[in-house]
Amino acid sequence: MIRKTLLAALGAGTLLLGAVATGAPAADAAPSGLHAKRVCSASTQATVASCLSKVLVNGQGAVPHSATPSAGAKTPAQLKDAYKLTGTSSGGRTVAIVDAYGYPGLAADLATYRSYFGLPACTTANGCLTIKDQNGGTSYPRFDTGWAGEQALDVDAVSAICPDCKILVVQAKSASIADLGTAVNTAAKQAGVVAVSNSYGGGDLSDATYGSYYNHPGIAVTASTGDNGYQGGSFPASSTYTTAVGGTSLFAASGTSRGWTESAWSGAGSGCSTVNTALAAASGSNTGCAKRAIADVSAAADPSNGGMAVYYPTSRTASTWAQVGGTSESAPIIASVYALSGNTSGYPNALPYSHTANLFDVTSGNNGSCPTTQWCNARTGWDGPTGLGTPNGTGAF
Repeated sequence: MIRKTLLAALGAGTLLLGAVATGAPAADAAPSGLHAKRVCSASTQATVASCLSKVLVNGQGAVPHSATPSAGAKTPAQLKDAYKLTGTSSGGRTVAIVDAYGYPGLAADLATYRSYFGLPACTTANGCLTIKDQNGGTSYPRFDTGWAGEQALDVDAVSAICPDCKILVVQAKSASIADLGTAVNTAAKQAGVVAVSNSYGGGDLSDATYGSYYNHPGIAVTASTGDNGYQGGSFPASSTYTTAVGGTSLFAASGTSRGWTESAWSGAGSGCSTVNTALAAASGSNTGCAKRAIADVSAAADPSNGGMAVYYPTSRTASTWAQVGGTSESAPIIASVYALSGNTSGYPNALPYSHTANLFDVTSGNNGSCPTTQWCNARTGWDGPTGLGTPNGTGAF
């Protein structure tokens, strides 16, 4: 996500961002003396993406070593219960993850995660896990600690929501939208892929130039909206071809019929694209945007109150348990729900708009200050930080 300081320096026209926040989101209130830190450094170029995840770290900025997940980190069982997905299955459909750079420990770390939570093995040997470079080969790119942490979150999120899904990871050689987009095209060509998750974002780029990478009818292409609050458009979430996924804070609430409550996460990205066409399906949702409105739907993203237990790489050769969130968590969650539904014909981002009764409407919380209230304040119906709401089973997808 492009920072407001960069916007001031280069101008809105250069970055093609939408309206910009006048206030910053509140800081994450992390437990146990920890605080949330971005996993990847912020990009300073509109056409180069940043990954959109945050990990809880100690006062020295390091992920504390832990032999087991922390008590506050969400487990697969908790996430499936929160979104009423317990007992669902995909029949072996494939969710693709697109990220930048290499991660040699991916298969081993995924095995640790799935074994700890009693999930079925997902390995290259049994055909569940496949890892490709952006061109579909095995010339894997160089290791990058931040993007490897992103990949760990993504594959663990798919495992949590859809443990019988196959997982395809396509690793771009850089974080440029061109390389990541090439990886998306490669993912979409693979047999069995019904969803492609993209947990990154750059400037508000035009579909006329970059949209072909994400234009795959019949496949649910999800994209994170950002982790820096109300900021305007961020591509590929601002593309008319993707499902833009915002973020919530998720709390256990034993006294409620659902057992959980949600509010808009202060970091969830939202806004209006300045360059891409509004979704026809959103015409009745009072988004207030002349063009593409962000987000469409949402899921847990607050690293402190909703962050997942992830078996997380701290270097090329070492990993540990960590609590990780950001809209990088919510995008693969929603991609996995599409895989569970099996309903991805046409452009799947239209589906939730005609099935709002099958979503949990998030009506409290905000992600900053904005000129039009629904762009940054949760409310009944559509709002920027949470879109139409979060999954209540698979019926909206």
